[in-house]
Amino acid sequence: MKSICVFCGSSDSVHADYKAAAYKMGMTLAERGIRLIFGGGKTGLMGEVANGTLSAGGEVIGVIIPSMNTPALAHTGLTRMDVAPDMHGRKARMHELADGYIALPGGFGTWDELFETITWAQTGAHEKPVGLLNVKKYYEPLLAAMDHAVAEGFVFAEHRNAVFSEMQPAELLESMEKYEHPRAAVKRWLKEE
Repeated sequence: MKSICVFCGSSDSVHADYKAAAYKMGMTLAERGIRLIFGGGKTGLMGEVANGTLSAGGEVIGVIIPSMNTPALAHTGLTRMDVAPDMHGRKARMHELADGYIALPGGFGTWDELFETITWAQTGAHEKPVGLLNVKKYYEPLLAAMDHAVAEGFVFAEHRNAVFSEMQPAELLESMEKYEHPRAAVKRWLKEE
């Protein structure tokens, strides 16, 4: 993996542990020579993951939309900032640039990006790993919901198991490096078998 797209919250009103974990995630990417792709913001976890990558000499590409490309929201110290015409274009550009995806804690926007990425893997639109940095066990309820969906027959176990979750950045990246896309499950889901 040469580039990782990180989805995360932009709120500054969160526990300091979340911000520290985002900064550490960014540093870990840079230390491993992995380029950060992210939403281009300077606030919340978004700003911290970019700052962490930059502090360790890493490359950071932001992808932002015009209404967010303002002095109050946009990060100014990036390697490059791409401006997409709208949110759909923004997500498509981030997907295009990334070899894998990580969701840090966040809200509706983060979840939207995460679930679209998981769905695209489920349907075979990409074969890239997806991971959750489970800071302060933030994603435990979501992981439980995924397990419940498997138990109730709405999600194949192979697709659930393809979403990695770790509490530390290095461990998450190591898990994601072992990823094998569940092609047989994709074919089964698409009724090709």
